[in-house]
Amino acid sequence: MPYKWIELNVTNHVAEVSLNRTDKLNALSYELATEITDIFHELSEREEVWVAILKSNARIFSAGLDLMNAATRGLIGSPKGLLDIPAREKNIFECCHAIEECKKPVIAAVHGMCVGAGLDIISACDLRVCSSDASFALREARIGICADMGVLQRLPFIIGQANTRYMAYTGRFFTAQEAEKMGLVLAVYPDRDAMLSGARKIAEEILESAPLAVQSTKEVLNFSRFVPVKEGITYAVHKNMVLLTTGDCREAMTAFMEKRKPVFKGE
Repeated sequence: MPYKWIELNVTNHVAEVSLNRTDKLNALSYELATEITDIFHELSEREEVWVAILKSNARIFSAGLDLMNAATRGLIGSPKGLLDIPAREKNIFECCHAIEECKKPVIAAVHGMCVGAGLDIISACDLRVCSSDASFALREARIGICADMGVLQRLPFIIGQANTRYMAYTGRFFTAQEAEKMGLVLAVYPDRDAMLSGARKIAEEILESAPLAVQSTKEVLNFSRFVPVKEGITYAVHKNMVLLTTGDCREAMTAFMEKRKPVFKGE
């Protein structure tokens, strides 16, 4: 389907999703959030897509929530209809869920500022890399609200409680180097081009693994955050009961016996 605020390119099993609301620095409007929701639902079901990279075509990754758009939708400055926000603004919240629940691993490639809702979005991704000019901030407390798109729930699993609280309470900008030290990003690259090359290399490394096994692993990891260890193991065993019947699993075994690299087909 066509998208107004997003560019999509799929090559060799890798989908590159580019946020393209460049005139607004990818500030998250309801329309952009809806497209993010739709595109990751689409990619989740596209069999030829095994990995996704989420990046920005603007001069920064994201300026956060589009406050002007929110105001025109009656979300700021008026109590009218506030109780309807969860239902009426569903896709503002759903866009991060769609990324997290996408069957395919998602790599965020961040350059420039990544503010507020932008940090919500990348915290829903599986992996993150950035350029040296990147900076990250949870600004909500600075404007009198708390973050409510999932970052306060997801970020502690990525950088721990102390670092999450530090970011959320202060609202200050954290450098790329600080983000790497906290574990928010896997690596910091000298510039945007090097960062994209790094993200693509990680995607290529993921493609070395059987795609159905990677997808099942993501499901098990997401599921296991909120359940006892034994329940998580049971879920993984059930996944393997299916994976052991796949052509890719047979190919992996055959390739091992023949001392060659397996050729996976996602079957």
